[in-house]
Amino acid sequence: MHMSRELPRGAAADLWRHTLCHIPSVFGRLVYLASLRNSNTGRYEHHGLTLVFGEEDANRTLRESHEKSFRDWLQFKLEYQKADLDLYLASIATDRTTIIETWLRLMPYRNFLPASARGTDRLLFLADLEMLLTVLRNELGVCGPDQDA
Repeated sequence: MHMSRELPRGAAADLWRHTLCHIPSVFGRLVYLASLRNSNTGRYEHHGLTLVFGEEDANRTLRESHEKSFRDWLQFKLEYQKADLDLYLASIATDRTTIIETWLRLMPYRNFLPASARGTDRLLFLADLEMLLTVLRNELGVCGPDQDA
């Protein structure tokens, strides 16, 4: 029993030390961790963690890290969410206007939610993010999805 409790902490420490600490925004960590979830199985996949800690511990560690990043982001006040989202967007090589237009049209941010997120947390996340996207759209002069030709 004691041994199995050590592995997830070891995997979590490894994930933080080698990957997550290099992502400056909580939103960026949320996006990264969501990208490791297989959309067909719902399981998280990370080759390096799996090699060192095994498939189950890697999946559990990534899932728990995704849930923690989600909770951390939800706890921010809206102004801090905006600053954190700005930091994330600044780290992407793609033009900010293109990102906002695409997000408004395709809504990929719905996939950033952990599967375990409760209904109220889901609604809060989506409402906050959609409000922030509206603010960014106005700041950047981006056309909304119904205005696309």
